Amino acid sequence: MSQSVFVIGAGAAGMMAAVTAASKGYDVTVFEKNEKPGKKLYITGKGRCNITNACDMEDLFQNIVTNRKFMYSSLYGFDNRAVIDFFEQQGLHTKVERGNRVFPISDKSSDVIGVLSNAMRKAGVRVRYMTAVEDIIVEQNCVKGVILSGGKKEWADNVIFATGGRSYPVTGSDGKGMEILAGHGHGMKPVHPALVPMNVKEEFIKDMQGLSLKNVRGSFYFKSKQGKKPVYEEFGELLFTHFGISGPIVLSASSFLAKYLSNEEVIFKIDLKPALSFGQLDDRILREFEKNINRDFKNSLDALLPKKMIPVMIAYCGIDPNKKINVISKEERQNLVKALKEFTMTVVSLRGYNEAIITQGGIDVKEINPATMESKQIQHLFLAGELLDVDALTGGFNLQIAWSTGHLAGESVY
Repeated sequence: MSQSVFVIGAGAAGMMAAVTAASKGYDVTVFEKNEKPGKKLYITGKGRCNITNACDMEDLFQNIVTNRKFMYSSLYGFDNRAVIDFFEQQGLHTKVERGNRVFPISDKSSDVIGVLSNAMRKAGVRVRYMTAVEDIIVEQNCVKGVILSGGKKEWADNVIFATGGRSYPVTGSDGKGMEILAGHGHGMKPVHPALVPMNVKEEFIKDMQGLSLKNVRGSFYFKSKQGKKPVYEEFGELLFTHFGISGPIVLSASSFLAKYLSNEEVIFKIDLKPALSFGQLDDRILREFEKNINRDFKNSLDALLPKKMIPVMIAYCGIDPNKKINVISKEERQNLVKALKEFTMTVVSLRGYNEAIITQGGIDVKEINPATMESKQIQHLFLAGELLDVDALTGGFNLQIAWSTGHLAGESVY
């Protein structure tokens, strides 16, 4: 009789763990409470599935926000190149896009799920859909099996938990797996939505809804330390929404701000002209004003700002929109310079798990052996994926964490 392995959850980490364990000759059963696998994978990368990032390993580690040292063994054991090779060997051809993001050539996340489903089938993995695990059976600090909804007990030599976090709960990521593990004594770090848009206090946000800005610098400060070193700063793109701000700069920043925002408001400053110093921008505005010397102020900003932002900026910098350019004072002009270099708003909170790409926090990694993914508290119990207190920025890094930890868990069963 071969050793049996139960995998709880048919997401990215769970399917990779199942394929890996089965390819070593283990008898593997996956329990999935949904009617099909990879429900969250299906919506990742806007339905295109950014499976990993093709950067070098140093950059890969730099993009891990929480507990990157914990990831050394799993990432070096199954790195981004190994992930790409795995999918290519299974017949899924990939391409590398801006920022080293790796996608299937088809641009279909369903193809990624199909490849993993086929790999499980070829490896002899059984998948039991619409089957929820309510608890695990633990005897003398060793896992012995699972308890299904309805109270039915099933026995196994190893159990791999890959139940995900709390983001996008409609896909089945409801935090239940974390609760089961916490009930058996596993420590849990507080969980927050991460890689998520932000709510902003100022009403003028609504007037810019749908406006996307490129090549700007966004800086986030604690209100109590405004003007000091930013908590997070990035050059890139952002998007205004009816509730606040989104886009790459904002999503990345949310991972650094999540654990603080419940206690403190955050100031967000946008430098709309990061390539110019204050002095250079003043010279540029002077040139624009000279071209529009007899026009009203409200009609002089087309070369400096997107149309949707002009009325907001006029109100923000406090210059009469009907004032003629030729009577605007130096002080007023410098107020405009400051407004363009430090367009400021107040972040009051993050959006919820329904809009979060990932969960930050989860099972304390101090209680997991990083070389095997086995629990230090319960023998033969392995953990993988988003339920761990490990998270990264956007760009395929979080899925790489799922593949690497899932692969290592599957490799380590015994």
